[in-house]
Amino acid sequence: MSAKAISEQTGKELLYKYICTSAALHNRFKYARVGCDTDWERLTQEHPWLLAERLVVKPDQLIKRRGKLGLVGIDLDLTGVKEWLKSHLMKETVGKAKGLLKNFLIEPFVAHKQEEEFYVCIFATREGDHVLFHHEGGVDVGDVDAKAQRLLVGVDQKLESSALKSHLLSHVPDHKREVLASFLVGLFNFYEDLYFTYLEINPLVVTEDCVYVLDMAAKIDATADYVCKAKWGDVEFPPPFGREAYPEEAYIADLDAKSGASLKLTLINPSGRIWTMVAGGGASVVYSDTICDLGGVNELANYGEYSGAPSEQQTYDYAKTILSLMTREKHKDGKVLIIGGSIANFTNVAATFKGIVHAIKDYQGPLKEHEVTIFVRRGGPNYQEGLRVMGEVGKTTGIPIHVFGTETHMTAIVGMALGHRPIPNQPPVAAHTANFLLNSSTSVSVCAFAEEHLKKEFHTCLSRSIWHRPVCNDEVAMCLLLKVSKATTLFSRHTKAIIWGMQTRAVQGMLDFDYVCSRDEPSVAAMVYPFTGDHKQKFYWGHKEILLPVYKNMGDAMKKHPEVDVLISFASLRSAFDSTMETMQYPQVKRAAFGNSSASKKPLTVGHGVFHSEQVGGIKPGCFKIGNTGGMLDNILASKLYRPGSVAYVSRSGGMSNELNNIISLTTDGVYEGVAIGGDRYPGSTFMDHVLRYQDTPGVKMIVVLGEIGGTEEYKICQGIKEGRITKPVVCWCIGTCATMFSSEVQFGHAGACANQASETAVAKNQALREAGAFVPKSFDELGDVIKTVYDDLVAKGIIVPAQEVPPPTVPMDYSWARELGLIRKPASFMTSICDERGQELIYAGMPITEVFKEEMGLGGVLGLLWFQRRLPRYACQFIEMCLMVTADHGPAVSGAHNTIVCARAGKDLISSLTSGLLTIGDRFGGALDAAAKQFSKAFDSGLLPMEFVNKMKKDGKLIMGIGHRVKSINNPDMRVQILKDFVKQHFPSTQLLDYALDVEKITTSKKPNLILNVDGLIGVSFVDLLRTCGGFTRDEADEFVEIGALNGIFVLGRSMGFIGHYLDQKRLKQGLYRHPWDDISYVLPEHMSM
Repeated sequence: MSAKAISEQTGKELLYKYICTSAALHNRFKYARVGCDTDWERLTQEHPWLLAERLVVKPDQLIKRRGKLGLVGIDLDLTGVKEWLKSHLMKETVGKAKGLLKNFLIEPFVAHKQEEEFYVCIFATREGDHVLFHHEGGVDVGDVDAKAQRLLVGVDQKLESSALKSHLLSHVPDHKREVLASFLVGLFNFYEDLYFTYLEINPLVVTEDCVYVLDMAAKIDATADYVCKAKWGDVEFPPPFGREAYPEEAYIADLDAKSGASLKLTLINPSGRIWTMVAGGGASVVYSDTICDLGGVNELANYGEYSGAPSEQQTYDYAKTILSLMTREKHKDGKVLIIGGSIANFTNVAATFKGIVHAIKDYQGPLKEHEVTIFVRRGGPNYQEGLRVMGEVGKTTGIPIHVFGTETHMTAIVGMALGHRPIPNQPPVAAHTANFLLNSSTSVSVCAFAEEHLKKEFHTCLSRSIWHRPVCNDEVAMCLLLKVSKATTLFSRHTKAIIWGMQTRAVQGMLDFDYVCSRDEPSVAAMVYPFTGDHKQKFYWGHKEILLPVYKNMGDAMKKHPEVDVLISFASLRSAFDSTMETMQYPQVKRAAFGNSSASKKPLTVGHGVFHSEQVGGIKPGCFKIGNTGGMLDNILASKLYRPGSVAYVSRSGGMSNELNNIISLTTDGVYEGVAIGGDRYPGSTFMDHVLRYQDTPGVKMIVVLGEIGGTEEYKICQGIKEGRITKPVVCWCIGTCATMFSSEVQFGHAGACANQASETAVAKNQALREAGAFVPKSFDELGDVIKTVYDDLVAKGIIVPAQEVPPPTVPMDYSWARELGLIRKPASFMTSICDERGQELIYAGMPITEVFKEEMGLGGVLGLLWFQRRLPRYACQFIEMCLMVTADHGPAVSGAHNTIVCARAGKDLISSLTSGLLTIGDRFGGALDAAAKQFSKAFDSGLLPMEFVNKMKKDGKLIMGIGHRVKSINNPDMRVQILKDFVKQHFPSTQLLDYALDVEKITTSKKPNLILNVDGLIGVSFVDLLRTCGGFTRDEADEFVEIGALNGIFVLGRSMGFIGHYLDQKRLKQGLYRHPWDDISYVLPEHMSM
């Protein structure tokens, strides 16, 4: 769920249009909008009530406590409104946020008494929707959180009038209780139907005859757009007061809407010197926190993030927008750009960096002029190549670029950029990702390590059990799962899952993880994909190939795989709800994980555990992982996720969970289990769910929690520590501490990363955790140090005994990935030099398709690019188009058209009929262009006079191709030839071969008038003149095009239009099967019989 604020005008328009209540609601929303360019005369013509009624005027810019700030003009006439606006319009107001007052709302004034004012607020939480009501409203309502009566309406429950009256309306006068109850029920239904997440009315006025909504503030669930579009219309989401809406933000928002990736940009201080370009929603918050913690809050220019594997073009567009913004005005101290991110799960870092490198090259001049220094830190698939390329562009452009990989703490580059840390002279990093995969150690199974770990857990619990018999290794895990850890263990080495969606890459990643953990069988039992029939999909299991079944519906999959107890869904937000509800029909599913967020603001609950968000994940080293969690195999091995450690963590961010894997592996003996519950406002499981599991899991010795701004779940951990329910060491840090330092509200990358009250801020939660007894670092920068300190203390006390490392089995690298890394090479099966469809835009012979249309190149220009790999002169393009026009058709009697017609009348399809006609093209029909070009060129180049050429052909017994016509003659000229000849003579630089052919024509027509230069001959010789003299080709290139048959392509392409026309004509005329008439056939006996 993404809660976005809407203007008071939008909220009231929706309310008055769609609320359904029996209360006497003032049912017409009368308002007028006023700005600095308002035409008052026109405004009063459109809203004549402005001249007749008393009025209220107020700014509509998401300003809180307008009444307290003196920003509401009450009980004024129109003249009074104008006077009031003179002292407020375009004036800067200073509260917590500073900004210009630009947009005002004028409404009719409602005369009423103080006791007729009430306060009502509805807002969403994970448990349901809270309705707050207070019998006193208005400017002086005070602390409504403490005063108001509350009623929780659970998920999928309805608000009942009786519950309202008994719980909320006890202090309301009797004669108004029924009216208020009816209105509030209608308001709640409206709130639910239109997917509001917050709706506050203060004051709500109830007079003797009507209900009035005076002031209103609201937020809606933006992800429900596809559900509510018909009712919402085109909703505008204004920026928070104090922050202007920039066109660059709108541009990035538009890119984001058109992309499956995530692209976000918020400008905070365009004049600032510190700019960020961060990958990942959680990581982007961490970097902003660290910048502010190190004193850079007043210089932080922007907040933003890119994630979800954007394409090279999308990354380029995002990067160039930021580079353009940061190079518009200079800063006396120069500027810094922080290109950071956590360790990616599946994004090819080198591929995304290509777009950034492209943008840096384009802006290298302005970047050097503005003295920009760039700091880069990244990890993930192919990150070494990405860092190498980024370092190279720094050397070639002269821009200071410092690059760091996973060996450097994620936020260390912030301290370097701000001068708080020295910039180390880093040794070169590994050449490629594959270093982790090429294991030179003996391939020893990791089973022994995992089994030993499980035995320790088992025997720890054995003293509490009634069991006193020996167990074999194979029984250990199962006994532990069923007898000891049933309530605390999500996954085991025997967990089986069904994948909803055709996510082959994620499935292969899970199988590789299973193999490196030495599981006996793959963790994926089957896949469900409704858009294809049942079939098998091929995957790798170590060195060999296996087949996994793919089912069209969930029912078949569940029936055939009763051992499955986990669903991993990659359904889109439009189908997530339906597919999940279907899954809930099968009690065998105990866990569910979702790869996309549902539009519903209500959380889903399945069995004992639900993960629910866009970047969801979970991993139990040595046992099971969800989808892309943990990244590719190199990161699995580097972070030692193939065997269990002693530290369990739970994180909001899926991307940051990989960073936690890295930090924990560097500072402790590794991860026991890790879960990312997701950044949604209401994830399917909570921090406390997992912390309590870890508390009750013997193998977990310490717990790490990475929370964030928004929500109150961290306070439950505080309560658990204070009450003694949580006794294991808890290291906790909440990201988003920078939010309290900003003058205006910033919506971070995660939908839930927004504080609706002071207690939801990261600063407040970190302080509460510290006071409760959790280990809380001063900043994320120190998180690894605190984890190491706690771990070392547990080792010193003997609580943790680090186990001996056992190398995992090697897994072969996929061919495609090895090639991506540059480890292998293979000759391509095809080569092409005319077209490239791989990028963001189709390219013809090096020219983007947008440029083709921008330059109005036409069909001739496109043919020049694709056939001749050149941008031909305009006259050449026109000549090609004229050739296509004159060769398009020559009636139904010619052999090609005849064949097409016969085939069409036999009931064949268009392709078959067209092919039938094209197959007749050859030396005798339509194939004379190449032959004529070759014959005339050879004669001309040999120095033969026209008469000598004619005599030689006659002596050799050969026809002169391109000479002669069945119908046309010197006395009945072919107008097609005349049109082309006139154009060539007028526009071509030279016509030597055409002149030579015309001299030949004079000789042949003197013998017979129909031996003219026909259209094939003219096109052939003219094309040779074009290729030789247009300036785009060498003589050898021109001759090569003639030799390989390019000119016949003109006739084939042109005549195809005519053949298609004949096909369509026959179908349109509904002509039946063609049978040739007998009287047009000469039936004769074989020659030997007739004699």
